[in-house]
Amino acid sequence: MTIFKVGVIGVIGALISLQFKKGKTEYSIYISVGISVLVFFAILDKLEMFVTALNHIQDFLLIDASYITTMLKMIGIAYISEFSSGICKDAGYQTIATQIELFGKLTILSLGMPVLLALLESIREFLL
Repeated sequence: MTIFKVGVIGVIGALISLQFKKGKTEYSIYISVGISVLVFFAILDKLEMFVTALNHIQDFLLIDASYITTMLKMIGIAYISEFSSGICKDAGYQTIATQIELFGKLTILSLGMPVLLALLESIREFLL
């Protein structure tokens, strides 16, 4: 799916959702979530190409597979937390959205800590 199609779907979904916001607000939220899920699946196709490219880069550079896996997990966590918090914001639950974003950031930080420690260890060995 091209960016043009995703953009059109997003704008049409927002306009339809806006029409329902005055009367039946729950329908507005359902439409918003439905459009968000549709765009989510469009993004998954692009992410598949990204993963394939990373696997080719890994073959050329001889990078440890755990680093690539960790990076992909971080990207997934960032995307899912942003997606979930966006839906919560649309529904009017700003506090829950903020908590989801905070949890996503802390999870990414905890995943990256072993990579940071390995990098610091490599720098230490290089300097000594």
